[in-house]
Amino acid sequence: MTRTTDGSAGDADYGRIGGGYRQYRRPEPAFARAIAKALGDARTVLNVGAGAGSYEPTDREVTAVEPSAAMRAQRPDTLSTAIDATAEDLPFADDTFDAAMTTFSVHQWGDLERGLAEVRRVTRGPIVILTCDPDRVEDYWLAEYAPEVMATEARRYPALTRITDALPGDTVTATPLPIPFTCVDGFSEAYYARPERLLDPGARQANSAWSFVDELTARRSVAALRSALESGDWDRRHGSLRIRPNYDGSLVLVTAAPR
Repeated sequence: MTRTTDGSAGDADYGRIGGGYRQYRRPEPAFARAIAKALGDARTVLNVGAGAGSYEPTDREVTAVEPSAAMRAQRPDTLSTAIDATAEDLPFADDTFDAAMTTFSVHQWGDLERGLAEVRRVTRGPIVILTCDPDRVEDYWLAEYAPEVMATEARRYPALTRITDALPGDTVTATPLPIPFTCVDGFSEAYYARPERLLDPGARQANSAWSFVDELTARRSVAALRSALESGDWDRRHGSLRIRPNYDGSLVLVTAAPR
């Protein structure tokens, strides 16, 4: 597995794009509640691809794993220091943890199947995965203005069946998570009713898919969105979203429990 100078082990270099991540990608309370419920009564929890610590429960003993130095540096002092390791090679004994979690991370792993096998090896109970269904990613309105970005995003996320197949001994369920109007975790669909937010370079940088298109393509996409907003075309096509309290997008919570 190739790692960047920063230590990032997936396809994104967070040493380059992760500087403002904590500002734009804050934990959404509705998602945090769903994750906590899925973790059940687990006392010890492994957080893989922990990033800046979003969604880590504070009422349990959490061990965080994060390969990117830039992301580890953004973790608040109230959380434990993250271990520099990858999902595919976890430095723990078998059955160490009651449960495991990973949020917006599995699409970054170099080897999904090996990573999930490792997480299952070290986890006795449920594995909770916050991810997106690639079959629904391009249904979002942003695909009209930034088609290359959204096509890249759809290619990166693993199919839900692939996650299920990688955990053959588990009962796996996938539950769609509605995205609230005021969502504070700024992945692209979080701005379903606030399209102007994606004109902010920092907001786009906190969505790694933008880093996989060339500068000319990115600028063309932003210009198309800005033009649609200024002309009123976005509102004519999608304005009803501005008053919708939540949005059913591609976000899913996958829970895998031993049979």
